[in-house]
Formats: sequence, structure tokens, C-alpha cells
Amino acid sequence: MALSFRQVAIMEIARSEGRVMVEDLAQRFDVTLQTIRRDLSELADLGHLDRVHGGAMPRIGVANLGYEQRRRMNADAKAAIARACAAAIPENSSLIMNLGTTTEAVAQELLTHRNITVVTNNMNVANILAANPGCEIMVAGGALRRSDGGLVGELTTQFFEQFKVDIAVIGASALDRDGDLLDFDLAEVRVSKAIIRQARKVFLVCDHSKLDRSAPARLASLAEVTVLFTDRALPQELARKCAEWGTGVVVAGG
Repeated sequence: MALSFRQVAIMEIARSEGRVMVEDLAQRFDVTLQTIRRDLSELADLGHLDRVHGGAMPRIGVANLGYEQRRRMNADAKAAIARACAAAIPENSSLIMNLGTTTEAVAQELLTHRNITVVTNNMNVANILAANPGCEIMVAGGALRRSDGGLVGELTTQFFEQFKVDIAVIGASALDRDGDLLDFDLAEVRVSKAIIRQARKVFLVCDHSKLDRSAPARLASLAEVTVLFTDRALPQELARKCAEWGTGVVVAGG
């Protein structure tokens, strides 16, 4: 049985937060409680979730990695990507940085940059860059996602619309062979779309594992990206498309 768009999103929320509640999901997706209960029952029947009072939890053995585990996954690749990306960011520039562990790795590499302004909806990025006295930090408002320190929602989108920056540094949950950036959370997608609109250049930081993943929500195309920083050469067809679009590709260490 194929999962619906909403069920895929519910699974991702359950994996990242460790638990989902019927009332929260109904409000999030603007559907009835009965609809969410049916979704959770079907996911439980398929072996993806275990029902608990008022909601559900990922079944042991199929839960997605938690934040700390995601941060450590492909850590060397993320560090190399971050160094390459930070090297392309000049001092005396303004940035927007969104959610993601690779974006946070870039923040770590910006600790010695001088006279930069960073606007972010990522609490982890803000905390990292607080150690750089040459960085002015502006943090978006919005709903805090406790699982990864991200701020999302309409308030976050409106906040970013007040800025026009030199560079956006963004991540994505998945990158498909058509060159589309994909994500699970529609609220996060709306925020990231606004970030792209408000930047003169867009730097995508994305390790090779994202090519092996899929997600239901389309965020953007690589055609909208100025430079993709990754750790392995792209598949030939995708590399050809990037060349046609004028999207630069930097293979960190290559």
C-alpha cells in the first residue's frame, strides 16, 4: 500500500520528534481528528507506527535517526562541504541560513569571518555564531521545533520577507534525479521558498546521501540554485542539467 502525502509527512514528524499526537496533527494538516486517527491506524497496520494513547510512536527498528545521530552521519563529508561553502562566502556580506545539520556545519566554519550579518531560523546556527564577535545575528520568530531547534510557520516566512541578502545557505531533505529539492514539512518548505526569493545568490549544501532519499514536497529546482556544494560527483544526467541551468557544482575535496 502506497502512503499518502500526509502519511509520509506524519512518519517524518514521528521519526524526528519521537511521538505524534492526534490533536496536534489534525491542527497541523487542517483535517479532522477522525482523518488523523485513520492515518495512524493504517500506518500501525503497515508496521510503521505503534499506537499510544492520543497518538502514536515510531515502531522500534524503523525510527528515523534523531538529531544528534543525523549530525554525526556523514560528518566528514559535511565538514568538507562546509569548508568549501564558507570559503565562497566573502567577509562584509549578509546571509540567510536555514535548517539542517550541514547548514550548522557551515556556521561552524564562519566563526572567523568578519563583518557578516546572519539571519536565521535555526537556533543551533545562532548559538554557534554567537561565538563570533564579527557576526551580527538576527533570529526569526515562529513555532519552535524542539527536535532540531528550527523555527517555522507563517511568522517565520513574514520575518524573512523583510530582508534582501547577498547569499542564502540552505539544505534540503532530498535531491532527486530531476534536480528538484524535496522536503517533508510543508511549513518548512514555505519558509525556505521565501529564503530563496530574498537572496541574490543561493548556496545549497547537500551530501551524497540526499540523492538516495525521497520526500513528497517540492522546495525548488537546482535551476534556482547558484552553487551546489556536495561531496561526490553528481550522476551524469543531473550534472548535465546543472550545466544547462548555469548551476555551479563544487565537489568538496575534489
